[in-house]
Amino acid sequence: LGQCRAWLLQHMPGIELIEINSNSRAAQQAASEEHAAAIAGKLAAELYGLEIIESDIQDSSDNTTRFLVLAKQQPAQTGDDKTSICFAAKDRVGILYDCLLPFKEQNIMMTFIESRPSKQRNWEYYFFIDFLGHQGDEKVKEALAKLSELCHFVKVLGSYPRTDFTH
Repeated sequence: LGQCRAWLLQHMPGIELIEINSNSRAAQQAASEEHAAAIAGKLAAELYGLEIIESDIQDSSDNTTRFLVLAKQQPAQTGDDKTSICFAAKDRVGILYDCLLPFKEQNIMMTFIESRPSKQRNWEYYFFIDFLGHQGDEKVKEALAKLSELCHFVKVLGSYPRTDFTH
């Protein structure tokens, strides 16, 4: 809904919007309810026998959605890897700058950063960062060690081969 809000307001003003935890689940629910629709992909429409009313309704044409693949095994280093981490920094002036500095010092290119409220304490945030490199790389190990000194916790979510799914 957040990625299509402007389109919905312009083309379907006054319609009731109900948030569902996945696009596929929304399509499944819309298939079982009269006068219901879902924002979902073509595959979900085919799977649940839905008519596609409109395509490309995203507010921004370069919008992307990230999906994660969870596995118990760690992919081997390829030499062209990405790593995703999550951390909660200790609360003080300039802490985010200090947390990013080890990556700059090690010449590690960050490709994504996002913050989310921790919901544990006021003004505490979890930061999610993707960067180029593998957690087994020496310069990544050094940056993560320095980062750990500044944080309540640092969690490596995983390292994986770098890909580009842009078509």
